[in-house]
Amino acid sequence: MRLTVEHKTHYRYEYPAYHAVQSLKLTPAEFEGQKILRWSITAEGCNIGAEFTDGNGDIISTLTSNGPVEAIEIVVTGEVETTDTAGVLRGHKERAFPAVFLRTTPMTKSSAAIRKLADKVAKKTKDGTVLELAHGLAAAVADAIEYAPGTTHVYTTAADAIADGKGVCQDHAHVLISAARHLGIPARYVSGYLFADHEGKPHEASHAWAELHLPEFGWVGFDPANKCCPTDSYIRLGSGLDGQVATPIRGVHTGGGNEDLDVTVVIAQSQQ
Repeated sequence: MRLTVEHKTHYRYEYPAYHAVQSLKLTPAEFEGQKILRWSITAEGCNIGAEFTDGNGDIISTLTSNGPVEAIEIVVTGEVETTDTAGVLRGHKERAFPAVFLRTTPMTKSSAAIRKLADKVAKKTKDGTVLELAHGLAAAVADAIEYAPGTTHVYTTAADAIADGKGVCQDHAHVLISAARHLGIPARYVSGYLFADHEGKPHEASHAWAELHLPEFGWVGFDPANKCCPTDSYIRLGSGLDGQVATPIRGVHTGGGNEDLDVTVVIAQSQQ
């Protein structure tokens, strides 16, 4: 499938900002199942430095703005060719050992409810494979958290989400990661895009899911929010220990006061 991307992130500051630096995880890497046909990141009045690839195999660039500026708009456009690999990440060049992703973070710290969920699935699938266990965990998380936009925010932890029983794709991913790590399975957060095809998917184009490292397959993606593994409708941007690390844009600014943020993402099937 050929997918086109138009992703605009608009920051408006309360007062002029004198200096802004942002780390951009906005360029998808190539691997089996994902080929970049064209890609561009622009921000008028800003400098976007040379790209580098981090230990996770994700492509990073840095934006700097020497103001004063009242607003910054980052525009991403591109086209990607995707194929369905049943969620298995093959040919992705990275140097980090999977065991790195056994580390917990404040966002993915387990709770009694998460441990109970994980242990229940492990007991039910004790005679099965790790793949069956992973699918069981993803299904259990999907059942435990109702998809409900607006009920959580970017600082909602896995423990908070499962306690509330409501959330969005970020919350599903954090709870699955927490449950998997509790059982000794390396797990990480993935940010990207989702194409809502003619069948319709009840989630925004800017999307998130989890990857679990399984002995026989390596990294495998699981999307509890959509009760599936990533398909050719997904574009993978980057990964991290949690959503705060894997977020496409992280940064700081001097001056400016409070900031308003507006994001629009449009994913479409290419007509070519």
